[in-house]
Amino acid sequence: MEIAYFQSPVGVVKIVGDANGVVEISVSDVKAGFAEIPESLAKCVNQLREYFDGNRQTFDFKTNQKGTPFQHKVWNELCQIPFGKTITYLELAKRLGDPKVIRAAASTNGKNKLWIAVPCHRVIGSDGSLTGYAGGLWRKKWLLEHENPSMQQVLF
Repeated sequence: MEIAYFQSPVGVVKIVGDANGVVEISVSDVKAGFAEIPESLAKCVNQLREYFDGNRQTFDFKTNQKGTPFQHKVWNELCQIPFGKTITYLELAKRLGDPKVIRAAASTNGKNKLWIAVPCHRVIGSDGSLTGYAGGLWRKKWLLEHENPSMQQVLF
């Protein structure tokens, strides 16, 4: 596996992957060495930079996230949430075909390892609250406002 790092407006982005695809995208406040970007990760880095610059809404780099068939179904559904829009965890469960899978869907949402590319940040609580986000709720708020500036008035 190869690793790339770059500075974003919300922290240091870490990308892990190889020629088979990106397996992890994460963000943290931990400073990292910024070495040359491996060729296998360059497309992902470029597309994420374009996203942060406001010039990209979708991604088409190769991914290789490991998970169960149910997890992949949830992650695929997350990718159907339009840029700048949000849905609730209950709506996510209904889109999966069964409102009773809300907890499993929420758990899978939290296990997403492809930050931003699989837009788990677009799922919010039924009351409109920003719930559970591994990168920190302030980052979730930033991402949602970045995608839809009019949300600045409605986000808790």
